[in-house]
Order: sequence, then structure tokens, then C-alpha cells
Amino acid sequence: MKPPLIVLTGPTAVGKTSLSIRLAHALNGEIISADSMQVYRHMDIGSAKITRQEMEGVPHHLIDVLEPHEEFNVTIFQSMAQKALTGIYERGRIPIVVGGTGFYIQALLYAIDFKENDSNGTIRRELEYLGEKHGNEYLHQILHRIDPEAAQQIHANNRKRVIRAIEYYRLTGQLISEHNRKEREKTSPYHFFYFVLNCHRELLYRRIEQRVDEMIASGLVAEVEQLRNMGCHRGMVSMQGLGYKEILDYLEHRCTWEEAVTVLKRDTRHFAKRQLTWFRRERDVRWLELEQFNQDRQQVFEYILNEFTREEPKGEL
Repeated sequence: MKPPLIVLTGPTAVGKTSLSIRLAHALNGEIISADSMQVYRHMDIGSAKITRQEMEGVPHHLIDVLEPHEEFNVTIFQSMAQKALTGIYERGRIPIVVGGTGFYIQALLYAIDFKENDSNGTIRRELEYLGEKHGNEYLHQILHRIDPEAAQQIHANNRKRVIRAIEYYRLTGQLISEHNRKEREKTSPYHFFYFVLNCHRELLYRRIEQRVDEMIASGLVAEVEQLRNMGCHRGMVSMQGLGYKEILDYLEHRCTWEEAVTVLKRDTRHFAKRQLTWFRRERDVRWLELEQFNQDRQQVFEYILNEFTREEPKGEL
């Protein structure tokens, strides 16, 4: 029988963290972070990283495990998360995957195969050069001509994934959208419970505005300044995260303070919208619309517990 796994995801700022802690306490669980930024040390405020106090003693994995200069991508996440899962199951506990990076969650649930065939990286370096010379939109147009479906799914500013999609086509002659579709059709090795927490758009956007204001009040600018002093720069994957690139623009006099804050709030809203678009494409998702629970998170918590205990496979750990 398949081992159980709970996923708790949703758009940024919807309120996943506190709910995940309650679930972990109730189910003897451990949490695996599915967040592309919280893996980095020294990047606490901009990533809205959970604090030690907020963890309430619940074991967390894939948080504060890399330095900002280190590479992190879906393949590395998949490897780290699978290793964490093995340990959690060995301890007889329930894994709870929490975070808003849908691609990472999909890769873990279906053990998606990410083949690397270009051993010397020639194609990738060529594409990276074109990106530096002509910009993200230029690369995105190349992808659109090759694979319109992938271009629709991958934002132009996500240069790494755009390059990967073009690279995959040049290496294999296959569209990465078709490859991903076939991978998604795989049967998951887990008996998973995929919950997506959501709320009305106006409420979500207010929560996003409030979160950005709180980040700034908590010292986001000082955090980015510290990262600059450590040698971090905009060319690093870590510094492309929301909250970091906008404040970096301000510190480097590329924009005014008001412009930086406005762009950060706008881009965070756009990011939340893209997250929801991704989750709506996923199969076997269980939506938790807060309006249907009268905004009562206690009801949401009890619903998840009931769903899990009703379907939990027995004798698998």
C-alpha cells in the first residue's frame, strides 16, 4: 500500500503556516517546506520564513539549508524532499508538505523525471548569453515559437524555466509541455491529500498588502543591505525572489522607494494569481475556500482532519 502524504498549499499570504502547525501537532507530523526561497539562510523577512518560535517544536525540513549563493531548483528540491520523506516514514510520522511552489509539489508527488542530457552545458550557456544580451522577452518569444503551451505556462521573467524548456526541445526534439503532461499522468507513489487553501481575491490582496507592509516594518531593507554586504547580487537565483529584487532596485537607485513598494505589492498579487492558475490545472486537488467555512479556520482544520482520518491508509508506515 502507498504511504500517506498531506499537501497544504495555496497562494502566498493566505495563511498556510499556522494551519500546518496545528495539523502537525494533531497528526504526529513533520513539515517539508515546498518553498523556493525559505531554503536560504539569511533570507528570513522577504521569504516570510517561519520562525523557531512559530514552529512550536514541530520538525521542519528544507528550511535554512543553503547559503544564498548556492543553486536551488526543482531537481535539488525533489532529491532533498525525498530524502526527508524517507526519514519521516522511518520515524512512523506523517509528512506534511507546505508551501506555494506548485511545480515543486508536482515533482514530488509524481516523482517526475528531469533528464539532463547536455553534459557540457553548451546549449544552456548559449541561451543564458542570449538572455543577458536581449532580455527575458526575447527568450520567451523563442519558447513561444517552439512550444506555445509551455510559453503560456511559464512567465517570461522565470528565465531559468524558459531556458530549460528551450534546452529540452533542442536536446530531445520533444516539447517540454508534452513531456510534463506525460509525467503528470504517472500514478503517484503516495496516498496523498492535496489541499489548496484559498480566499476571496479582495481579501487575499488585502492580506498581501498587509504582509508587504509588515515585511518593511520588520526590516526588509536592512536584510537586503546585509545580503549585499555578503556579496549577494541580482545575478543570483536567491536574489530574484519577490521582495529582494525590488528592494535591490531601490538600493541601487534604479527606482524610488515608492516605486519599489508599489512594484513589490503588484508583483506579489500577480504571483498569487499565477499560483492559483497552476493549482487549478492540477488533478486530485481538494479546494478549501475560506468563504465556504465562514472564514472559520477551526472548521478548515477539522475538515482536513476528518478527510485524512476517513481515508488514511492503515498499516503503511
